[in-house]
Amino acid sequence: MPPASMIAAAGAVVWRGRGSDLEIALVHRPRYDDWGLPKGKLQSGEGELLAAVREVAEELGSSVAVSRRITRVHYLVDDVPKTVTYWAMQHRAGVFSPNAEIDAVEWLPPAKAAQRLSYDTDRTVLREFAALPVPSAVVILVRHARAGKRRDWAGDDLLRPLDEVGRDQADQLAVLLACFAPDRIISADPLRCVQTVQPLAQRVGQKVQVESVFSDATYENSREDTLTAMQTLLARPGQTTVVCSQGITIPALVETLGPGVRHPDTRKGAAWAISAVDGEAVAADYYETGHVR
Repeated sequence: MPPASMIAAAGAVVWRGRGSDLEIALVHRPRYDDWGLPKGKLQSGEGELLAAVREVAEELGSSVAVSRRITRVHYLVDDVPKTVTYWAMQHRAGVFSPNAEIDAVEWLPPAKAAQRLSYDTDRTVLREFAALPVPSAVVILVRHARAGKRRDWAGDDLLRPLDEVGRDQADQLAVLLACFAPDRIISADPLRCVQTVQPLAQRVGQKVQVESVFSDATYENSREDTLTAMQTLLARPGQTTVVCSQGITIPALVETLGPGVRHPDTRKGAAWAISAVDGEAVAADYYETGHVR
């Protein structure tokens, strides 16, 4: 979390359509008579991504599917530093209703949106968004939550369950990853992997599909089978898939496929969101639990 002397905010470039039909949502604030991207301050204890999704819902009336983190911008407000983190989000549903804070919304092609924006900072964010095509698929790789120590478990290691901390991490992941509106949830076969994504599956109304190809055992014995399965998911247009696996497979997949990732180390209960265009990964963003409300 940012220091108390800093204003922390989050926002989004919300888009709909594709190609020549791509449009960006801009909001008009009557108080300032300006046009900008939807954004707002974090509430007490609120994580940045959840704040961005909440602000989009409040200002646009939109339910969205998050894809990639775009950028973080910094500027001064009355001599106080302000930081705003932006994500790309696809509009899925919802209708705008004018209110005292936002009295109008316009959907414009990117070039026209840039002209309409009132501030250079927002234009910078829009340029960062436009630097990559909108994703055709998103795959979220999750390392299972904490499950105690293997040496303390006398039974079959495949049946080692989450501990109390791990169950809390799984609950937090459910809130965080629901922002991506997953269409499919896959787990490797260890029970701790399945339990990590069960709260998410319940939250979004999906079933957990168990596929051993994403387990460490399969990866160590047949690396190509796991890579092929992952690449198949990246090539599925219009789909967001969550895959829960283990401490060898997740970093290895990120290191192999994640563009620009220098350190693929992944803590238990953490996730990588990989955005793809036509089957090729174009962005990889890391998330940890701990600031999810």
